[in-house]
Amino acid sequence: MINSAELRQTLASKLTKSAGQVPALRAFVGLDGFVDEIYHVVNTRQNAEEWERLPTIAAFAERLAAAAGKSTNIELVPQLTKLGGNGPIMANALASFGLKVSYLGALGYPKIRQVFDAFTQVADVHSIAPPGHTNALEFEDGKLMLSSNVQLNDVNWRNIEERFGRDQFAGRFQGSDLVAFVNWTMVPYMSDIWEVCLKELLPPPDAPRRWIFFDLADPQKRADDDIKRALQLIVRFNERFNVILGLNEKEAYEVSEAIGIPQREHSPENLAQLTLELNKRVPVETIVVRPVAYALAASHGEVTTVKGPYIPKPKITTGAGDHFNSGFCLGKLLGLSNTEAVLTGVSTSGFYVKNAQSPAVTDLAAFLNDWPG
Repeated sequence: MINSAELRQTLASKLTKSAGQVPALRAFVGLDGFVDEIYHVVNTRQNAEEWERLPTIAAFAERLAAAAGKSTNIELVPQLTKLGGNGPIMANALASFGLKVSYLGALGYPKIRQVFDAFTQVADVHSIAPPGHTNALEFEDGKLMLSSNVQLNDVNWRNIEERFGRDQFAGRFQGSDLVAFVNWTMVPYMSDIWEVCLKELLPPPDAPRRWIFFDLADPQKRADDDIKRALQLIVRFNERFNVILGLNEKEAYEVSEAIGIPQREHSPENLAQLTLELNKRVPVETIVVRPVAYALAASHGEVTTVKGPYIPKPKITTGAGDHFNSGFCLGKLLGLSNTEAVLTGVSTSGFYVKNAQSPAVTDLAAFLNDWPG
């Protein structure tokens, strides 16, 4: 794995020098939206004020398994209510960098929900549907997302035309430096929207090639044929865009299995080979995969793996992947190599989980120069 003090210092210098370019960049992001309620799970309670947190998902699973055939009570302690959804979190992070961000999604209709008020102050925000709702149970080793997303059925092309406008959508889709369509799994009509974009709204052949980012977002519950169709559509965007497909480790194995790639024992080396094979089967500009402790990117038959920062006591983990995605895309927009873009991504994610807030570009440079762990 790559990650040296010299590499971090070089990247910090490049980001500092490039900070002035960022406000000229435009991003168009969508199409989901959730209200996230973050909880910790009580293991033992001493009194009304003092309690011990259940630390791991494995411990939580044991607690649930012990209740089979009986019943049990699980106490949740609320930590935070915040804007949620892959799209709003990624868009908010891009806005924190200084990009001009337009967002279209499910944030409340006809009125945007109050939890998104701060988001509307930093981005050009439009909504065509009510938001979904997620109860996120956070543990030291991961999180469980319990979501209700039937509301996202309203995110469809008819409502885009009627509630936002075809011309507005086309202008942002064709004119932004970065387009990001995320949370395909929970937006049932996303593939249909992509079909419209491909058939009717692609930029002309002589237009500059821009970046477009796709995140399937935990496709385990979707049928293999649906996954294959989504991947085929994503590949077609590569005709006019530089396409990035983003996956976490679990998603990388799920997608590879759905398209018939033989599964390997889990290890960084095998994941690198799997990512290369995915890029052959899904021939887009770049496939980026983000396990918890590191991340890797494959392009044109080459793969690079970068170790991330170690944050022993994260303040928040929900949204860490979306922050990685925003950082990686920022790197590509600034013309950085895959190695540097991956390091930008893990630094963005690390800053976020350490501080529970999105970084500015200057924050990233400082974080790289004062690397934790």
